[in-house]
Amino acid sequence: MNTASGCAVSEPRSHRAFPAAAFLASVALAVATILSGCTSMTNEPLFERLGGESGLEALADAFLIRLAEDEVVVATFDDTDIDQFRGHLIDQLCELSGGPCTYEGRTMAEAHSGLNISPKQFNSLVEDLMQAMADVDIPLGARNELLGMLAPMYHDTIGG
Repeated sequence: MNTASGCAVSEPRSHRAFPAAAFLASVALAVATILSGCTSMTNEPLFERLGGESGLEALADAFLIRLAEDEVVVATFDDTDIDQFRGHLIDQLCELSGGPCTYEGRTMAEAHSGLNISPKQFNSLVEDLMQAMADVDIPLGARNELLGMLAPMYHDTIGG
């Protein structure tokens, strides 16, 4: 029992004592490291943090490869003009991220009407996008910001 501080504190006999200050410092460092990837440390526009137009082209290509290999969603794209889809995807991500492009495709509700996309398919597609962003080395903060911008489209995509 440690009474030096005036408090009765019992130290476990089977474990080495781990100083609370060191533990809290370790936790604080871990949280700071994780959060640094979630927020932008720069005022650079998202479009630039995604790599500009060439970065979005690389992302679209990596994403299309992942979709083609994804048994949960690949059939959804059977009747899709992939070149047109790629162009619309790049334009949409470019415009959404503050780039100089203008998306002129259909709304998400129009584009997904009649496809009856399930939550499982939607989630699988999002996982493909997340992995594609990692494949092309998009910084974690930029990935999270883009996903946050895309998330509101969920209701326009599911079930239609």
